[in-house]
Amino acid sequence: MKILGIGVDIVENSRISKLLKNKLFIKRIFSDSEILIANKIRDKKGYYSKRFAAKEAFAKSIGTGFRNDLNYNDISIVNDKLGKPSFVINEKIKKIVKKQFKIISFTFFLSISDEKKYSIAYVILQKK
Repeated sequence: MKILGIGVDIVENSRISKLLKNKLFIKRIFSDSEILIANKIRDKKGYYSKRFAAKEAFAKSIGTGFRNDLNYNDISIVNDKLGKPSFVINEKIKKIVKKQFKIISFTFFLSISDEKKYSIAYVILQKK
């Protein structure tokens, strides 16, 4: 398996907290499923900050950033039963990765962490 790309991003949580007051920001950046989950948890600032960092790191790992019709809310993060985060790989993402790397079989690895002031995410894109 070959590493095709890596991405890392760090976010100041207070910056995201201020942006969360704008409902349009939430709708523009986060997927419907992420918003539904956020409505059920207490620490919205931490939840959204970590996901924002993960989306930025994702865009860096594919080497395009938010271009070529890739939007923040196209990228959705879910957690398994144990809390491990991963990306939902939809058809749009498959198409972008296929075009960028000329491959059809790939996987993303995601690690997210936070402290009081900052959230960080690290992404590895690997060819299967």
